[in-house]
Amino acid sequence: MRVPLSWLREYVDLPATETGRDVQAKLISAGLEVETVEHLGADLKGPLVVGQVLTIEELEGFKKPIRFCTVDVGQANGTGEPQEIVCGARNFAVGDKVVVVLPGATLPGGFSISARKTYGKTSHGMICSGDELGMGDDGTHGIIVLPPETEVGKDAIELLELVDEVLDIAVTANRGDCLSIRGVARETAIAYGLPLRDPALIDVPAPNAFGYPVQVSDPVGCDRFTARTVTDLSPEARSPIWLRRRLQKVGMRPISLAVDVTNYVMMELGQPLHAYDRSLVQGTIGVRRAAEGEKIVTLDGVTRTLHAEDLVITDERGPIGLAGVMGGADTEIADHEADGGTTAVVIEAAHFDAVSVARTARRHKLTSEASRRFERGVDPQAAAAAAQRTVDLLVLLAGGTAEAGVTEVVAPSAPHTVTTPADHPDRVAGVTYGRETVVRRLQEIGCQVQGQDELLVTVPSWRPDLVEANDLAEEVIRLEGYENLPSTLPKLPSGRGLTHRQRLHRRVGRALAGAGYVEAPNYPFVGEQVFDQLGLAADDPARRVVKLVNPLNDEEPALRTTLLPGLLAALRRNDGRGSHDLALFETGLVFHPREERPAAVRLPVDRRPTEAEIAALDAALPEQPRHVAVVLAGAREQAGWWGKGRPADWADAVEAARTVAREAGAELIVRSGQYGPWHPGRCAELAVVVDGDERVVGHAGELHPRVLKALGLPVRTSAMELDLDVLERVGDDTPQAPSISSFPVATQDVALVVDKFVPHADVEAALREGAGELLENIRLFDVYENAEQLGEGRKSLAYALRFRAGDRTLTVDEASAARDAAVALAGERTGAVLRG
Repeated sequence: MRVPLSWLREYVDLPATETGRDVQAKLISAGLEVETVEHLGADLKGPLVVGQVLTIEELEGFKKPIRFCTVDVGQANGTGEPQEIVCGARNFAVGDKVVVVLPGATLPGGFSISARKTYGKTSHGMICSGDELGMGDDGTHGIIVLPPETEVGKDAIELLELVDEVLDIAVTANRGDCLSIRGVARETAIAYGLPLRDPALIDVPAPNAFGYPVQVSDPVGCDRFTARTVTDLSPEARSPIWLRRRLQKVGMRPISLAVDVTNYVMMELGQPLHAYDRSLVQGTIGVRRAAEGEKIVTLDGVTRTLHAEDLVITDERGPIGLAGVMGGADTEIADHEADGGTTAVVIEAAHFDAVSVARTARRHKLTSEASRRFERGVDPQAAAAAAQRTVDLLVLLAGGTAEAGVTEVVAPSAPHTVTTPADHPDRVAGVTYGRETVVRRLQEIGCQVQGQDELLVTVPSWRPDLVEANDLAEEVIRLEGYENLPSTLPKLPSGRGLTHRQRLHRRVGRALAGAGYVEAPNYPFVGEQVFDQLGLAADDPARRVVKLVNPLNDEEPALRTTLLPGLLAALRRNDGRGSHDLALFETGLVFHPREERPAAVRLPVDRRPTEAEIAALDAALPEQPRHVAVVLAGAREQAGWWGKGRPADWADAVEAARTVAREAGAELIVRSGQYGPWHPGRCAELAVVVDGDERVVGHAGELHPRVLKALGLPVRTSAMELDLDVLERVGDDTPQAPSISSFPVATQDVALVVDKFVPHADVEAALREGAGELLENIRLFDVYENAEQLGEGRKSLAYALRFRAGDRTLTVDEASAARDAAVALAGERTGAVLRG
């Protein structure tokens, strides 16, 4: 929410010396997140004046249309003579009033203006557009044409209110009241201890039987509907400068007078409004749920098929608007320049159900300023005042006539009350505020408070987020100042530290960081289309996801079942920004739905939950194993004077898996595999032995070219993902002291020829078992393929075997016998033969 300081001062008498930074500090202390303070016109320097175009000469012979103009700027140039200016814009004519910047001035961005020769003429200044003055979008993208009555020579900086400070507030989902100048002004008045001039406190006529007919068929979806009619509007009336400028400062584009007025009142009071062209509305205005499959063309020109849960505004023809979201094109206000512009309007100020509006907006992917406010809570009591304020402005600015009829359909409801002990905020904060302070703070936010030790609090209509005692306590605490809460460090019981799981996660992170990986945590949200991009089979368990009821992003409504989408997106983003040599890792939870989904229990807050209650809650949650994953692209070793370097490949991904397994104390089985996003010829299947059975815990290798293309990744990108929880369960990370032998090692090399399809892991396992207890280490150091020497479909695997005895020096015969036993078992199991 953008809040101009000049607009805020209309409702709160802030000290003249208070700057936007001062107000920012006060509001932050009160709990509002004021992100920035924008200083409009900070580097703007005059003279900037109103001029009237006297003559226009079209210059020929140039690639684009150029005009040489003379402009009357009064005495602003010191001579009273017409100012000669070259301009390329086409949206003004002789006699128009425009904004002229004279030599010696400075425009936003530090652009200095001086007389200069261009297109064969000397231009003494500029005729300005809104963009050049930093005014924001006015919808024309051309020269500013002022109303005819504007005085020539008048200071345009003051006229256009170009110097101001604008607070940009990040309004949280529970503070819909602060999506208005009224709401922010209330918070400002409380922060400064000043009175508030509430713009909603205006005289409103009582409803009568003469208003425009309205029928609400769904009082749950719409509990209040106010309708007012204004006739005899001048089709030529335009929004005044002050109104257009305020809309621009809050980030809205001026459109036409009737629309601008409704937007202005919405930003002022927080109540969304809609104006219908009365001549286009046929019959009674109704509010109901849509019929499945009904269609409507919204103001953005899109034909939308409606859902049975959509709340719609109708006339006798059918839907004319999506309630609380966007109006329909059938009753759109005609532009003032169009033939037969709108001369009579019906003003709608209604209160719609927040959940209904939110679901409709998301269902149709149609977010508007109105839906944004209804979703967060709108003051239902402000509807009549907002309608009256709109009527008053249309009468004032467009010469309209307010009809006497007032329609107000209201579903009966009682104000919300909360009962709370007077000392409840004290107990929540651990600070003694006292009853007097609690009552005063609650009254400041608009509550009515009765009672002594037990308070009966009537919540104001503009604060629907205050539903229980803790909400009221939070209000007292924030207004008294979070910074005034005492800081007390918790006292931890001695002898307790990190859990075994926490220590493992830290060791894994340190090990991967030591191997050159950078940690890149990601949000756990994914869209289901990513599984197609990863090439997962239709029946892959990873496609079964937990979907969020209220996702942050409609395009990512599910919780992840793999860490790869987030990591690969981070790799793509960094590669696109020029960082091509990348090695990223992440440890985090993935989420798998349970076969049975019991309803979650709501745990008590006044006592510690029982073990049974905690277990019942855990049983309702999805399974959440912790995974670890890495992704690599570009160079793994940089080239330099020391050598050529080398690119990252599948072997680095496999080595990352081995690094993780070593930290967990688990023995990792690595063999050829094939799964989803990995290249079928460069994919390693990673397994461990769990309770005597092998279990696949992950994969590593180079990603498939189709996956790289679908996700926009660099060529030869590699990845690895492991189930860290399973590694923890099977691993033994008890520190082992290294054994140091005083006896020498005996090394035997052996080269075995096997069929190409025989995995190296099977050969190594056979050699290890056949060599027996004397084998200390085995290492594959060469793989060789040559059809002429080895035969078609054959390969050679060369291993270095290290033998050592703990109590003696091995003889050559003992080492040779162990080697021969190893070769014999490998030949028996894999068909390996010694390479001759």
